Amino acid sequence: PFDDGDFAALPATGWTLLVQDVEKHYPPLRQLLANFDFLPNWRIDDLMVSVAGRGGSVGPHVDQYDVFLLQAAGRRRWQIARTFEPGLLPDCELNILERFEPEDDWILEPGDVLYLPPGVAHHGVALDQGMTWSFGMRAPSAADLMQSLGEWLAGRTEADQRYQDPDLRPARRSGEVDAAAIGRFRALVGDAPDDLAAFAGFLGAFLSRYRLAHEPAPPPRGLSLSELKGALERGAEMAHNPWTRLLWLDSGAATLLFAAGEAFECSRESAEAICDEGALRTAGAALIALDSNLILELLNRGHLILEPL
Repeated sequence: PFDDGDFAALPATGWTLLVQDVEKHYPPLRQLLANFDFLPNWRIDDLMVSVAGRGGSVGPHVDQYDVFLLQAAGRRRWQIARTFEPGLLPDCELNILERFEPEDDWILEPGDVLYLPPGVAHHGVALDQGMTWSFGMRAPSAADLMQSLGEWLAGRTEADQRYQDPDLRPARRSGEVDAAAIGRFRALVGDAPDDLAAFAGFLGAFLSRYRLAHEPAPPPRGLSLSELKGALERGAEMAHNPWTRLLWLDSGAATLLFAAGEAFECSRESAEAICDEGALRTAGAALIALDSNLILELLNRGHLILEPL
């Protein structure tokens, strides 16, 4: 939404620019995510970059997820409060706290990292022109999960069933939804969430989609197996598409690999290697021997990409 003229017109102080999903738009920055390999990769959401002039700030606010703040350039003062009044500024598009009394205070220099747990109010103000890189962890809300679960349930074959009451008796109180009707409606919803294999499949699809849910773009032309083998022999490497989140799970019935909401049944060995980008880059030929059809499908759907050296 901005052009060079917008940035040229910025004052020297008092402004902030936030850019989300930077590692997806500029994939080399994905290497930084390796520093968080002590966490499951499906928990990492995105890298957001905050560029600010001196005095620039978003304002005091609260995030409901873990976040690691890396000071990349310049200095920034961070104040936090574990106890705070939850009231927000009126007529503000952002959820900015109306009142904020700091309990702790730090100045971050380039290279410093601050970890913030969920629910801790924080306020960062740039002391110099600089950049702060924010590594946010994914923490879906119960509302997000239930909304997606409802959509998944609606897509199941059981969703075609309709409410029935063949044993209906004459109503004694016409406005009442009685206990028998409540029980029939509950049975109509079904026991799908209690089906562990089915629920695991839903969860894998849900977690493998990024919050912004962009679809990976397939290549202009599909690769054949011989073309893929030839490219690898010439030194090309396979890598993850930055817009695809790859994860796997054991559903109880099979090992399932998930890519941006799509499920692929495969061996556990294949799933582990494909989700580990380092292994994917170095063991491409072995993976093709293990499951060439799956690798080709992931490449031709755009979930994996082929990078020439």
